[in-house]
Amino acid sequence: MASIVSLSNVIGFCDTKNHNTLFSTSLCELNYRSNIVEIKRFSRHNGYRKIGYDHRCFRLYAVFGGRKENYEKSDDATSKVTLSGNQQPIRTEITEDAKQWKPKQRGGSQITNEVPQNADFPRHYSRKEKKPFPVPIVELRRAARERIKKMKDEPRKKPLPTPKNGLLVKNLIPEAHDVYNARITLINNIKKLLNVVPVHACGWCSEIHVGPVGHPFKSCKGSQANLRKGLHEWTTAHVEDILIPIEAYHLYDRLGKRITHEERFSIPRIPALVELCIQAGVEIPEFPTKRRRKPIIRIGKREYVDADESELPDKVPDNPIKPLLAEIPDSEIVDPVNKEEVVHLAEETLQAWEQMRKGAKRLMRMYHVRVCGYCPEIHVGPNGTKTQNCGAHKHQQRNGQHGWQSAVLNDLIPPRFVWHVPDVNGPPLEREFRNFYGQAPAVVEMCIQAGAALPEQYKSTMRLDVGIPSTLQEAEMVV
Repeated sequence: MASIVSLSNVIGFCDTKNHNTLFSTSLCELNYRSNIVEIKRFSRHNGYRKIGYDHRCFRLYAVFGGRKENYEKSDDATSKVTLSGNQQPIRTEITEDAKQWKPKQRGGSQITNEVPQNADFPRHYSRKEKKPFPVPIVELRRAARERIKKMKDEPRKKPLPTPKNGLLVKNLIPEAHDVYNARITLINNIKKLLNVVPVHACGWCSEIHVGPVGHPFKSCKGSQANLRKGLHEWTTAHVEDILIPIEAYHLYDRLGKRITHEERFSIPRIPALVELCIQAGVEIPEFPTKRRRKPIIRIGKREYVDADESELPDKVPDNPIKPLLAEIPDSEIVDPVNKEEVVHLAEETLQAWEQMRKGAKRLMRMYHVRVCGYCPEIHVGPNGTKTQNCGAHKHQQRNGQHGWQSAVLNDLIPPRFVWHVPDVNGPPLEREFRNFYGQAPAVVEMCIQAGAALPEQYKSTMRLDVGIPSTLQEAEMVV
């Protein structure tokens, strides 16, 4: 059955000066149930448009369909408007085939690119700002409500999943060894690349630059920066300047009690990524940890007891899945001899960087990592510490306690973005052309200048398709 739709929008023009209608007066006799809206008043005088003068003005009225009466509540009822003369409502018939019509999709595969062509640089948050949550609070609350609804139909004492029950995730144990070895490989290769690729570090702030000479930008925020007018004083960089050391407390039992403020000096601190690998299954004799062979027995919401393992046979030390690498001392570093070795070293370094980040991201999905929302403090474990050593903005109001929240990958492994040098053998960066240069992580920039191929995911922030002006006059012409 076809549906009938009545188009009842009528426009009426009237001369406000002479109060005479351009059309028939009865054209403005509208249904009392319709809504009349005055849109705008305009006037024209000597060919120019003016507003607010009593010259030939016109009013634009819009008529909307009136409300339905009781007898018009069916689907076939139409909205009526009273017209005079030869004016009649326009009726349009919409068939069932037209309702069910959908545009045809063109065949063939559509080429898409997940990486945008150009992207903004990573935002630098002020010391007064709190880090955003990885998942918005609204989404967390909605997920909590859904989880509570599902728990109503499920048994109360549901067994905890791994690794919340104290056991290891077996399929992630090889991944933890790969991440640990990738970190060691990355550190050893960066020590070798530092003798080939020049890297500069500011002696007053934490900024670094990869290139033959330091950049001329006035971005120093260190001590006495106003005396230097924001200019950097470049020195030789080290591995700690490129890979920011992020440390965390080593936990003997990751399900144990939270670290108190009085225990902050008695518990050793190790690199946070190493602590994540240890909790995921890497065995390091210097940092022992508790390994359970039976899941814990949950008593209350936050209380549990360990299962009795006396019936199990004595644990035999397993052979390591993969041999663990060790850092090479600075005195034993051997520089690459020729260009081919430099390129191979850069490719291996870039591969280790990607493997470390991807593997750490997979480990963080199962093993919780917390970060303070106000300072860069990291804790690897289900709950944060109770230490009161947060010195960020307004820490007095929190009594020095940290604002723990879920960490992201950049909190655990900061990428440390630096300015990208388009041509190492060409002219250095110029201060006036700062908006035309891109940025890349320091490790990636070092590998690119050493001859490695550029990964696709870093092209969006490097602005490779942006032309750099040759003169200042040409730069001022850019819109």
